[in-house]
Amino acid sequence: MELSETKHIIEEMQSAVADFRGSLDLDALNEAIQENEARMAEPGFWDDQAQAQKVIDDNNELKGKFDAYQQLADEVDNVAVAYELLNEEPDADMQAEFEQDLAKAQADLKQYQLNLLLDGPYDRNNAILEIHPGAGGTESQDWGAMLLRMYTRWAASHDFKVETVDYQAGEEAGIKSVTLLISGHNAYGYLRSEKGVHRLVRISPFDAAGRRHTSFASVDVMPELDENVDIEIRSDDLKVDVYRASGAGGQHVNKTSSAVRITHLPTGIVVASQAQRSQLQNRQTALNMLRAKLYEREEEKKAKERAAIQGEQLDIGWGSQIRSYVFHPYTMVKDHRTNYESHDGQGVMDGDLDPFIDAYLQWKLAQRNPQ
Repeated sequence: MELSETKHIIEEMQSAVADFRGSLDLDALNEAIQENEARMAEPGFWDDQAQAQKVIDDNNELKGKFDAYQQLADEVDNVAVAYELLNEEPDADMQAEFEQDLAKAQADLKQYQLNLLLDGPYDRNNAILEIHPGAGGTESQDWGAMLLRMYTRWAASHDFKVETVDYQAGEEAGIKSVTLLISGHNAYGYLRSEKGVHRLVRISPFDAAGRRHTSFASVDVMPELDENVDIEIRSDDLKVDVYRASGAGGQHVNKTSSAVRITHLPTGIVVASQAQRSQLQNRQTALNMLRAKLYEREEEKKAKERAAIQGEQLDIGWGSQIRSYVFHPYTMVKDHRTNYESHDGQGVMDGDLDPFIDAYLQWKLAQRNPQ
C-alpha cells in the first residue's frame, strides 16, 4: 500500500473517531457513570433489589460505551504514531507489525460503527430464535437443520452461548422445529435481520433422480424479555401441558415430565420449553418466550397501523421471503431486502453472516434517514 494511501486511511479513521466522540458526548456519559456509582455507594441501595440491579445494568452499559470508544480511540492513535515512526525510520519488522495493527484497527472501527446502529430498545438483549421448516417433508426439514447449524456456527464465532430450548426432530432427517436461546451482548440486535422466510435451491440429496428442489423455512427472532417488561399475561388465558422431554441430549430426556407447553388462548400462540431439568424452570422459560411473542405481536400491530396512516406498503412476518440460497445451477446467497449477495455459499452456511447483518443494519438506517 502506498504511503499516501495509508495516510489517507488513517486520517479517515481519525475523523470517524472524532465524529463518534461528538455523538457520544463523553463528558455527559462520564457524569452519568459517576452519578450511578454514587447511588450504588449509598446506604440502603440494595433495599429494592430489582431497582438496584437496573441501576447496575444501566451503569455497565454506559461504562461499556465509554470503554469501547476509548479503546478504539487509543488503537487509532497508536496506529497513527506507528505510521509517523515508520516514515522517519523505515524498518521491515515494524512495517509488518504496523500493517497487522492497521488491519485490526480498520476491522474494529467497522465493528464499532455496526454496534452504533444497534439502538433499538431491546437490541442488546439475548435472542430467541425459532426455525420452522415449510411444506415439503424431509427436504424442508433438512433445510431447517442446515439453518440450525448456520446460526449455531455464527453464534460460536461471536462467543455467544446457544441453548436449545425446544427441539422436534424430523421423521427421517432434519428438524420439525427448533427454538434456540442465543445469549450475548446485542444478540437480538444482530439476529433480528434474520426474521422471515429463507429459500433454498439445490440438487436434493434425497432424490435418487438428482433433480433440483426448492425448500423454504421460516425463521422468527424475538428479544428475550423478563418480568420487568409490561406485558399482561393472565393465568386464566393459559393452557399448560407437561410432557416428557424429547430433544437432543440431556440426562432427564424421556425420564420425567419436565417439559412444558403453554397455549395462550386469546391469541393461539403456543410456546414450549424442555431445556431445563425442572418443570418450574421450563415453565418460566416458556412464559418468557410467550412474553416475547406477545410483545412482537403488539409491535407488528403498531407498525401496520403506522403504515396504514402513512400509506406505506408494509410486508411483515412469515410471508416475507428475505433471502435465497442457491446451490444449483450456480452458487449465490442473496438478501432480497438489501440486494447484498455472496458467491461463497459454503462460507455462509458455515456461519459467515456478518456481511448480511451489516448490510441489513445499514439498510434500516437508510430507511430511517432517507436524506
